[in-house]
Amino acid sequence: MLPASEAGEWVVLGRVSGIYGVRGMVKVFSFTESRDSILDYSPWYLGPDRRPWVLEDGRMQGEGVVAKLAQVEDREQARALIGQEIAVIRADLPELGAGEFYWSTLTGLRVLNREGIVLGTVSAFLETGANDVMVIDDGKGGELLIPWSAEASAGVDLPAGQIVVDWQADW
Repeated sequence: MLPASEAGEWVVLGRVSGIYGVRGMVKVFSFTESRDSILDYSPWYLGPDRRPWVLEDGRMQGEGVVAKLAQVEDREQARALIGQEIAVIRADLPELGAGEFYWSTLTGLRVLNREGIVLGTVSAFLETGANDVMVIDDGKGGELLIPWSAEASAGVDLPAGQIVVDWQADW
């Protein structure tokens, strides 16, 4: 295990969602923009203890991703990993251009509209096909869904921990 203090910030790229075959391969639900991009990283750090697992092989299988981890030899070992988050160290991710952000960087930021009304905090993002959507926790037990756009990304202020959007509080 690599302690968080040595590793820096963790970024979750997916989770183990099932088993595949009899030789210890796992099915992976990937959060990366291109599903198989998760295979570009090794080691994967699994579970709450962030134990490192070396990626031996992987590929697209139909609509999903399957992977072989070096330490996993059979179905039962693979089955024990189901539900585990797959994380990498943020420093291992590629640098982004201006105006580009990893969703994990934006999650937890406060969201305000142009009038300065706090709408809530970013709790997640959804990929819908047409455009991505920010899921905003309004702090009152509800949520708002706000399209993520170039205008929204222009309102990101990481030092202030906030995003300004063109969105009315009563929409």
